[in-house]
Amino acid sequence: MPDLSTSYLGLPLRHPVVASAGPLSHDLDGIRRLEDGGASAIVLFSLFEEQIRWENEALAALTATGAESTGEATSYFPPIGDFVAGPEAYLDLLRRAREAVDVPVIASLNGITSSGWVDYARLLHEAGASAIELNIFYIPADPSVSGRDVEHRYEAIVSAVAGAVPIPVAVKLSPFFSAMGEMATRLAAAGAKGLVLFNRFYQPDFDLDRMEVAPTIELSSPAEIRLPLLWLAVLHGRVDASLAATTGVRTSAEVAKYLLAGADVVMTTSALLEHGPGHLKTLVDGLAGWMDRKGFGAVAQIKGSMSQRHVADPSAFERANYMKVLRSWGK
Repeated sequence: MPDLSTSYLGLPLRHPVVASAGPLSHDLDGIRRLEDGGASAIVLFSLFEEQIRWENEALAALTATGAESTGEATSYFPPIGDFVAGPEAYLDLLRRAREAVDVPVIASLNGITSSGWVDYARLLHEAGASAIELNIFYIPADPSVSGRDVEHRYEAIVSAVAGAVPIPVAVKLSPFFSAMGEMATRLAAAGAKGLVLFNRFYQPDFDLDRMEVAPTIELSSPAEIRLPLLWLAVLHGRVDASLAATTGVRTSAEVAKYLLAGADVVMTTSALLEHGPGHLKTLVDGLAGWMDRKGFGAVAQIKGSMSQRHVADPSAFERANYMKVLRSWGK
């Protein structure tokens, strides 16, 4: 049996297959099933900044509306201290999960403003999170917003959160930066201990019958691994941060490819939604079997072995591959 151990964000893991953020971690039973299925670490579903803001606004409206309208009103509502504003349900789940499972539990925080992240990052740390994954879902829909403006927003969020908590912080990246390598380097310099490639934004469709915008969710497919595969291969050994691969992981083949490109861990949710948490063991066993057949004794041997780290000119290397692919069409 090969040595499948790896590390991510400084956390030692039994193997590189991690359950990424998704609906299976919405309750303690689901979290236990992910551990029993074989996850080496679990990323909780995301806590959204909007959810926190809505809870706080609803509490403010509840306690203010009609407060002095009758003589009885002042005694109708319980004292303000009896209300627990903010993401208490999420924090409670995180606390119970840390007590219930033996694998690292990584909290996921989804926001768009620096002020919306820091206080809750501290609460996640206090609740026992092993690390925090920042899921920065920001679409610059204003045409006047420049690329540099977007990049500075990411840097500011990472710097603020990483400076506020002693646990490692990872960033789930968008694939749409114009210079991904430079952006990855800047985020690492801002305090990110890990980069997750890539955030899979859910894009809307139009319902032609109802004439409405129809949000759609489609599970990822192995065909989607190529873009993160490319950037993992480029970034391996060139950025001071752990690298996590996500998107398109259905079989152990995708796990092996991501590791060869340079990933420290490989994350999946779509395959688990389709096949159940027990599919984690299938992925791990498949990886071990492939390594045995190829004569690899440890994950450390294959990690990054097909990256561009030792290529003198990666851009020229990729352009040569591009021309090779075009010439191969139809052969």
